[in-house]
Amino acid sequence: MPIQKTRSINRRSFFHSCGIAAGCAAIVRAGDPRDRFRAAEIGSAATDKNSRPGIGAIGVRYQGSVIADKAREYGDIVAIADVDRHVREQARASFGSTPEIYEDYRKLLDNKKVEIVLIATPDHWHTKMLIDALGAGKHVYCEKPLTLTIDEGKQILRAVKQSGRVVQVGSWQRSDHRFRLAVEMVRQGRIGTLEKVDVVLGKNVVGGPFASVPIPSQLNWDLWQGQTPSVPYIPERSHYTFRWWQEYSGGQLTDWGAHNIDIAQWAIHSNPISVEGTAAYPSTPNGYNVPVDFSVRYRYANGVLMTVSDTGRSGIMFTGSTGRIFVNREVLTGKAVEELSEIPLPTDSYTLYDFDNRSRPQRAGKLDSIKNHMGNFFDCLANGRTPISDCESQHRSASTCHLGTLALRLGRAISWDPIAETFPGDAEATAMLSRVQRTGFETGA
Repeated sequence: MPIQKTRSINRRSFFHSCGIAAGCAAIVRAGDPRDRFRAAEIGSAATDKNSRPGIGAIGVRYQGSVIADKAREYGDIVAIADVDRHVREQARASFGSTPEIYEDYRKLLDNKKVEIVLIATPDHWHTKMLIDALGAGKHVYCEKPLTLTIDEGKQILRAVKQSGRVVQVGSWQRSDHRFRLAVEMVRQGRIGTLEKVDVVLGKNVVGGPFASVPIPSQLNWDLWQGQTPSVPYIPERSHYTFRWWQEYSGGQLTDWGAHNIDIAQWAIHSNPISVEGTAAYPSTPNGYNVPVDFSVRYRYANGVLMTVSDTGRSGIMFTGSTGRIFVNREVLTGKAVEELSEIPLPTDSYTLYDFDNRSRPQRAGKLDSIKNHMGNFFDCLANGRTPISDCESQHRSASTCHLGTLALRLGRAISWDPIAETFPGDAEATAMLSRVQRTGFETGA
């Protein structure tokens, strides 16, 4: 499963030939199941409720509400699911409509009005919900990171292939103009041959011990835990702070790594073959347990070295044989960037991904970039194309994040075969490709 190759096509002419430009509604074929997505994407049916696709949102706290709001430009929120009654009721009220609400996401998947599912739950639920949604015939927008383990990504790829549905992963920095431009510059040789990438993610939070308390009446704690081991309820395990527990996430390595490591790997255009690193682990009982003071080093099949650290200026530094550039959510800098005014990139004949709708304005920053990211999802729904953050690339990016956490847990270097997706001759590491899943919550597939 190699990383998707760069395509050299004329994006403007391709865009017009695909029927996304204004006025294309007249040529949409009658009876095509993608008609509703085409109509929603071009805005021709914005006031026709019967023509707009139905959207179901699973996990509607902050990020879930953000992506649901962006999706409302193209369809109607007809169903909401969240294990916290307060969250789902507040979300329904905020949408100013009357979507059906559920505690159990499986009932949302049974809703025939739902054609598209948005998933914004904690990491340990992404894979099962995504696979279940595909099995129910839904298209999916799933928040990052795609998986909790490397083996889960393999299961997702099989499910996507079998379903034929479109899946976009919420690594929205791919739709931020600064990050995309940085990758295009690297891939087009504007800093010579890429030699090294330095990624800074930020510190993991340290805290605890935390006291267990009675489960709030509005929360289904058993359902929230899902595949993970059942433990007494501690408020700090749920909602935003779930990311500081290894049971549910991987801390910054998978949280911000799903953004910055993803961008780095998009530019590197290869897969790691060896990983090593150092870290300290908290020993506080009933406290956050993700690694602190971590540093990871990856060697890629094409010779590039990538370092990932929790210390320094958050962002990505690309170093090539003739220069370097730095990018984060605020800036894109470097001599090669300054030279763009004299020698611009050939954007009309180059693309990084399957379908590029050139009518969308360049946007930067989280909320604006999510507009384009969600727009790309609906572009691909309308045309049966592969999104910018497809499951193959995001499985590979998530796997790289997971390789880092495994090397830290093992406390030694590990070798990785990116073609077979195995640890050659390393039974200890191989056992960590998956995790034991609680009965009744297995991902299957």
